[in-house]
Amino acid sequence: MAYNEHLADRVREALASFPTLDERPKMGGLSFMIDDKLVVHVQDNDLMIRCEKTMTDELLDRPGARPYTMKGKGALKGWLLIDPGGTTRQADLMTWLTVTLTATAEAKVSRKQQG
Repeated sequence: MAYNEHLADRVREALASFPTLDERPKMGGLSFMIDDKLVVHVQDNDLMIRCEKTMTDELLDRPGARPYTMKGKGALKGWLLIDPGGTTRQADLMTWLTVTLTATAEAKVSRKQQG
């Protein structure tokens, strides 16, 4: 599995207070789920986070943020990749986790997760 274990440990520690936190190896990295919803995914040295669709462009102006793209679909609104420059300081990591936790709270559980 290709992901930065130190970054995964930092995410794990920051999300430890959520009783429904679950970790799942997915997409060649490590996904952190709360209430069966993807909150953050650690891939290589990057974070993939959820954000409010309407905030995507504004958040792309922040250090370390870039669009999340899917083959054949281009950049997806509501998802960002955050490179190491955006998560070096703990305060920066916590800012991104707050963004994704806020967006995840409003998200629905995927049909796959509902069984």
